[in-house]
Amino acid sequence: MGNLLARIIAMMIFFLSLLSILLTSGGCERQSQVCFEQACFEVEVADEPGERAQGLMHRESLDESKGMLFIFEQQETYSFWMKNTLIPLDIIWIDEKQKVVHIARNAQPCTGQECPSINPGAQAKYALEINANLSERKGISVGDTTRISLHKK
Repeated sequence: MGNLLARIIAMMIFFLSLLSILLTSGGCERQSQVCFEQACFEVEVADEPGERAQGLMHRESLDESKGMLFIFEQQETYSFWMKNTLIPLDIIWIDEKQKVVHIARNAQPCTGQECPSINPGAQAKYALEINANLSERKGISVGDTTRISLHKK
């Protein structure tokens, strides 16, 4: 009987250790996502002023299934620029009802002092940056509905 109890305790310790490893390695962590009917993107969330100002500046690459989601406090017209951004991007503005209101396709990097502003001409609560031309390849258009799933940082 004592041998059986020792085995049960050893198995419990093993499973608790395994659970601890999974939790600390991010094995159970869920990613924030923006999904369209045609595609989903795992996103980094930029919901603080400093994060929004930094955006994807100085990044040399972005995986095709990834992006950055900018979240604003209220729905307004938000312009973007590509200063110190090294990769071409599509910028997709999304309103508070999670509907695409504008897409700037193939926005080009700007490393100079003067960078043009990209104005959507529409109010939005969110903006999604993904790799250039990906919105066209995936068939994402103005008027499409999204599903935004946010998970704690």
